[in-house]
Amino acid sequence: MSRALVRLLYALALPAVLVAVWWLASADSTNPYWPPLRTVLDAFPDVWTSDRLRADVVPSLLRLTGGYVTAAVVGVALGTVIGSYRGVRAVCEPVLEFLRAVPPPVLVPVIMLFAGIGDTMKVVVIASGCVWPVLLNTVEGVRAVDPVMAETARSYGVTGLARLRKVVLPSAGPQVFAGLRQALSVGIILMVISEMFAAGNGLGFTVVQFQRGFAVPEMWTGILVLGLLGFLLSVLFQLFERRMLGWYHGLRAAGRRPGGRS
Repeated sequence: MSRALVRLLYALALPAVLVAVWWLASADSTNPYWPPLRTVLDAFPDVWTSDRLRADVVPSLLRLTGGYVTAAVVGVALGTVIGSYRGVRAVCEPVLEFLRAVPPPVLVPVIMLFAGIGDTMKVVVIASGCVWPVLLNTVEGVRAVDPVMAETARSYGVTGLARLRKVVLPSAGPQVFAGLRQALSVGIILMVISEMFAAGNGLGFTVVQFQRGFAVPEMWTGILVLGLLGFLLSVLFQLFERRMLGWYHGLRAAGRRPGGRS
């Protein structure tokens, strides 16, 4: 049996067990708020037609992409500057700790005052929450650059943008991607929350509309769509990460081989 097939079986084992438990636990349920899983699955194809996917899923993905990419660019740029200069870090750290402690959902009403109730507000809400994992992980990654490597680059005249591109960012890459992974899950949460405020479409809006109309099985289908969307985005992110950090994963794999470094 190939290693890829074994990994696939491991990945599917727990979801399969959870679905089986849900099916059996809810099979005889008469609770209107906890319908049988069979009822939820029967409602799924009727609810999530191609028209609804275009009307609700696509706008949500566009908002998530806009906020996430904005947070990634801002977080990596500011994190690189703050992590590279001790003086800048000393000045910014108290403000960063204060802003990081403010829960992004609390800022939704404030952002609505300045950005309105359209897509701009939702993108800003997503970006305001996603930026912190990226920023803080980038700062720590830049600070942890191997001093021997940095000094060697300086000795060979590698400075400025070349040093940033060849030394700093590759060295900080694993921590930057760790922040990006955390930001992705935060972004999905904030996407749903932002769409619950003065929205006319999107996954968050749809789930709330089903809940307010007491269409409970349909509401559960929306929750399943969100879970599947999060899983799919996680898989795509892992593929992208492995492509960008192939050298890093290669080193780790070599270190785990017999005779390799631990």
